[in-house]
Amino acid sequence: MTPFIEVKNLTHKYSAGTPFEHTALDDVSFSLERGEFIGVIGHTGSGKSTLMQHLNGLLKPDSGEILLDGVDIWQDKKTTRQTRFRVGLVFQYPEYQLFEETVYKDIAFGPKNMGLKADEIDRRVKESAAAVGLSDEQLTVSPFDLSGGQKRRVAIAGVLAMEPELLILDEPTAGLDPAGREEILNYIDSYRKAKHATIMMVSHSMGDVARMADRLIVMNKSKIALMDTPAEVFRHADELVQMGLNIPVLTQVFMKLKQLGLPVEPVYTQAQAVKALTALKGGNADA
Repeated sequence: MTPFIEVKNLTHKYSAGTPFEHTALDDVSFSLERGEFIGVIGHTGSGKSTLMQHLNGLLKPDSGEILLDGVDIWQDKKTTRQTRFRVGLVFQYPEYQLFEETVYKDIAFGPKNMGLKADEIDRRVKESAAAVGLSDEQLTVSPFDLSGGQKRRVAIAGVLAMEPELLILDEPTAGLDPAGREEILNYIDSYRKAKHATIMMVSHSMGDVARMADRLIVMNKSKIALMDTPAEVFRHADELVQMGLNIPVLTQVFMKLKQLGLPVEPVYTQAQAVKALTALKGGNADA
């Protein structure tokens, strides 16, 4: 079966041929299936954001291919344009990109560019707004009159309104309080389930990606260092620390317990921690 997204030997250099040449991606390969939630982690400068921008055609590879349903997204201009609608990208602090006079118009911008009819645009605007917790009344106000968290919702709704099959988010919860962060994550997961969409989320919050992702991609020095389930990735906790990553607090605690001689393995969720500690006591975690 053809993977939904397949990246083959992707390489990208900035300022190629100059003294400032820098390899941002070096022979990167992986594939994604429909409906997956993929977390992407890595230190600053590891290549995460460059990778994201390649997947929806904002950047063109120096070498390698990106296949969407088996078709090279750079096959022709029409394919590249359609890719940008099928693969939605939410940049870090997307609220800074709002520009229309009303929330409605901002959310409608993408669907209008897709050439959709007015009634379909209206449906998508209202559905995506509701999906991120925006009221009908808020659609008529200026996005610049909203709070920071509400602006973030508007920006995300604008991408959701295009109904992308792959939704890429670069630090979507950056700068939000815990309640706001949890709301945004719930909206993202609800969209995935409703549309059977693939989600790819870059985050410095190890707890968030560990809890939500089916698989994690760990970027290091322009390459994929690890790609596996959260459980398997966090078995390499020592390597992650050496890469300069802040692993989940629970994982740090259990690493320390293991160093002290206790028979435990690294965990990354509260449920796993309860189960492991209960097993140490000889009890039943489900009791």
